[in-house]
Amino acid sequence: MTGPPRQGSDGALANEVEGYLLWQARIAEAEQRAREFTGPLEWLTSGQREEIERRYVADSLRRARTDLERIAARCASLRTEYEHRYQELRRRCVGVTLAVCAGCTALVALLLAL
Repeated sequence: MTGPPRQGSDGALANEVEGYLLWQARIAEAEQRAREFTGPLEWLTSGQREEIERRYVADSLRRARTDLERIAARCASLRTEYEHRYQELRRRCVGVTLAVCAGCTALVALLLAL
């Protein structure tokens, strides 16, 4: 046996499995909430109950997907923003370091010249 497929150090397979399990939990939660919603409606026929539950689950999952897409987009924009800030900070640090080194070199040269 060769074992499970090897993934990079980023754990892409673990992330996919976790995402799948979280989505399955979301489906189970939506189905449970749909049953709880139709439970008190005793006058519904079984066909009507199933249709309402199906629509309730579909609506819940559509809203969950929209929320997840919005969160993912926000995460991507934050990552871009922080990467930009990091690059700017790094440029500043390099600039300050070079200025300090140049100042020290000029001071040493001045002291040696005297």
